[in-house]
Amino acid sequence: MRSGHVKNFNVIVVGSGLSGLYGALLASRHGDVLVLTKARLEDCNTFHAQGGIAVALASTDSPDLHFRDTIEAGAGLCDSLAVRILVEDGPRRVRDLIDRGVRFDREDGQIALTREAAHSQPRVLHAGGDATGASIEATIAEQVQSSPRVTVHENCLVRDLLVDGDRVVGVEALDCATGELTRYTASAIVLATGGAGQLFSQTTNPDVATGDGIALAFRAGAELADVEFFQFHPTALAVPGAPRFLISEAVRGEGGILRNGAGERFMPGYDERAELAPRDVVARSIMFEIQRTGDPCAYLDVTHLDPSRFRERFPTISRVCQKYGVDVARQPIPVTPAAHYFMGGIRTNLWGETSLPGLYACGECACTGVHGANRLASNSLLETIVFSARVAERLLDRERNPNSDGNPLAIQPAPGLLEDLRVVVPSPSDSDGNFDAPAFSIDALRDLTWKLGGLSRNAAGLARLESIAANWQNRMSSEPVRSNVEMRNLTQLARLLALAGVRREESRGAHYRTDFPRTDPQWRRRIVLVNGKRTTQGVTSERIRSSVG
Repeated sequence: MRSGHVKNFNVIVVGSGLSGLYGALLASRHGDVLVLTKARLEDCNTFHAQGGIAVALASTDSPDLHFRDTIEAGAGLCDSLAVRILVEDGPRRVRDLIDRGVRFDREDGQIALTREAAHSQPRVLHAGGDATGASIEATIAEQVQSSPRVTVHENCLVRDLLVDGDRVVGVEALDCATGELTRYTASAIVLATGGAGQLFSQTTNPDVATGDGIALAFRAGAELADVEFFQFHPTALAVPGAPRFLISEAVRGEGGILRNGAGERFMPGYDERAELAPRDVVARSIMFEIQRTGDPCAYLDVTHLDPSRFRERFPTISRVCQKYGVDVARQPIPVTPAAHYFMGGIRTNLWGETSLPGLYACGECACTGVHGANRLASNSLLETIVFSARVAERLLDRERNPNSDGNPLAIQPAPGLLEDLRVVVPSPSDSDGNFDAPAFSIDALRDLTWKLGGLSRNAAGLARLESIAANWQNRMSSEPVRSNVEMRNLTQLARLLALAGVRREESRGAHYRTDFPRTDPQWRRRIVLVNGKRTTQGVTSERIRSSVG
């Protein structure tokens, strides 16, 4: 391992999904920007996003309707101010994507709009049929690579944030090819590292989704929020030997019907909105139906739809299903829920600022409050462009008014929510989880998190997950290689998810507790996690034991 020299930029962006690249483009108007990504530029969740981007563009639609649908899907935990920004700034940002060359699909000369679950109107734009994320990512990535103000380092994994006092001033990054460690400094560090689907054995996420930015921020002392809320997509391909490939929400929006092994349509028996109920409802309904029938999975039937139109609308899904022996024109698609999207993450204000000066976050790794307890379908890509643009605007404000940069985050509970529950998380002790912790491996961690912290949870399972993860945290290798850094991050997040999950004694949105199956109005509040190792005196918070009993 070698150490490189310190290199300075105006802004450092960590991550190469849409939030990182779009934010880097806009920030480059104000100075030199460095983009660090641990793999290739296109290795990100954005590239795999199929369904589209939700925005109120139709004459029959409005930001108010989009606002209402988002609030309803969020199960009472959305930040209404953040949602208002999302739906009102969204059209402007989508038009900017169009001006930059993103080619959304059209019908009769007009941008095509489809409807997805929990949307009251058709408002989801798509590109390349079911390759929306890849289309947008490719367009923006090309512009980033041609910008003279943006430097991109691929295969460069940020191992830790550099903190001076309480301010983040840079990053320490590992060159995954050479093993060289280099320190980069900047006046602003923007985390845009995406999600953490690799926490679970069943996930639609790519291998790079290991929660790096969330773990980095927590270790540095930034607050996290809503970590218990992980969304499970209802329909991932369930063919033996095949990856849990996402079967887009839009398939149900276009008329797909969920059936059990006997061919019976079951969703109307669980919810009057049937296949277009919110994702958490559909995912749990599939789980309940599988438990009731003993079927290995559910089946998404599109055989009644026009096969040529289906292939045109969903070319990627058609191709992947065909690859694994499923002819969508003749047989239903075997599907099962899988981990898909992290609603929680690094707590930010409405400008992407975190509780640490100098540190910003946007995209899936951030918790802006727009998703609440359950994300509305296709709001994620919209969030990336709206809030990464706000980060860039804030950086310009800081440049113009450098003396205004005190502690940037002073978040009050969102309007209509109760006071936050702040939980100080101590470092795990050597005794944590020693009772029966299994041997550590990444597969063991993912299996454990799926079984104990997945679709269905209870206090005993979450306590066991937290205790074992704490035990494993103490035994992580410190050797600076990518696999070790990722395992450290995932293990830390598994523990934090369990800690938050066991505290929320209710079922709400994507968080379902068998021992607390009802939604409790007293829990209409955020759980905010604070790193006890970094907590200063005078913070009024609840301190919990490392191992919950």
